[in-house]
Amino acid sequence: MMPMAMIIIGDLFTGKQRAKWQGVFGAIFGLATVVGPQVGGWIVDSLNWRWVFYINLPVGILAVILIAIALPKHKTAGGVKIDIPGILTMIIGVVSLLLALTFGGNEYAWGSWQIIGLFVLAVVSLVSFAFIESKAKEPILPIRLFKNRTFTTINGVGFLMSVGMFGAIMFVPLFMQGIVGISASASGTVMTPLMITMIIASMVSGQFISKIGVRKQMLTGMLIMAAGFYLLSTMGMETSKLLASSYMLILGLGMGLVMPILTLALQESFPKSELGVVTSSSQFFRQIGGTFGMTILGAVMNHKSTVLLEQNLTPVVKQLPEQASEMANQMTDMIHKNPQGLYSSLLSPETLAKMPKEFVEHMLPILKEALVTSLHQVFIIGLVFVLLGAVLTFFIGNIQISDRKSKKSKSETEVSTGLA
Repeated sequence: MMPMAMIIIGDLFTGKQRAKWQGVFGAIFGLATVVGPQVGGWIVDSLNWRWVFYINLPVGILAVILIAIALPKHKTAGGVKIDIPGILTMIIGVVSLLLALTFGGNEYAWGSWQIIGLFVLAVVSLVSFAFIESKAKEPILPIRLFKNRTFTTINGVGFLMSVGMFGAIMFVPLFMQGIVGISASASGTVMTPLMITMIIASMVSGQFISKIGVRKQMLTGMLIMAAGFYLLSTMGMETSKLLASSYMLILGLGMGLVMPILTLALQESFPKSELGVVTSSSQFFRQIGGTFGMTILGAVMNHKSTVLLEQNLTPVVKQLPEQASEMANQMTDMIHKNPQGLYSSLLSPETLAKMPKEFVEHMLPILKEALVTSLHQVFIIGLVFVLLGAVLTFFIGNIQISDRKSKKSKSETEVSTGLA
């Protein structure tokens, strides 16, 4: 469904109109991305975790009503041939790769047959996907598009931006809960500045793009994001909620300048016949970037935490009295398999209030130090991905935002992408 919203905008409006409406869409997406986890934290704290799923029912019903009432009637050509082999090989390849990155060094050793098998399956599936797409009558992702510099570069920027974006959204609340010591719902409020600046920047990005151009605006946004990630990497034991929120403000400003123009730039660079596939590809690479971001940065977090906790916490756990052996075994298991879960459970204010004084005195500093050090590494890795995205913006061609609804010919497309 997500690509359809951008495809509809591209189909109904001219280039300059799209800049405005995709900015609005980017603002709403930013709002939903940040408000969703915050509301989820409040629901978990106040009600029952099942309501995190129930809340989608009224929201979904409202969306169906609005779609039925508001969208203009439009006849489709029909006779579409769905690329089933391409869909299956893509899913198998991407999921296998994500599972390998998730389980590697955690559930299984990197050199184990399970992880090597997943990597092999991913490579075979993705190579098969590329072959199938080159032969398919109506491929879901035509391989020929990757020969286009604009297509490859802009989707690369979107992928790398999303790696950092979702990494920040996932790990900053963990820092606020574990180090600052606030509840799950309260930690969501630290994302409010990101939401506000993302909304403002998304809505004004359409005005800026006509003045400074696509490439300069993308570069500016990515560099501002990089500054935000650097500041996040400096957070420590003494960091306050206010200071962390100010860092998120900077990060949101950068995201808001980049997000709306990724799809707009692609739509302006291809004829109307390619509108659906280039728009959906933009959404796909951003979504897969977010998934990879959570997976890769999560793996970095778990690996660093396991090393630090094994070195500093395990000797303390082994000294616990025999009556606490069950808890000691659970903690040891979580150190190796789920360090993030260990942080979330042991560093929450509710749990700490029930813990013996001796535990708090001996183990709490070790847990917090491991969490801070691990998050430093996570944010530095996120910074590297964002800087790589900034470098890619130098390879974007001179894309002009037109007053027409779409490009009409291949020659126009080639001129706009710098390939002629």
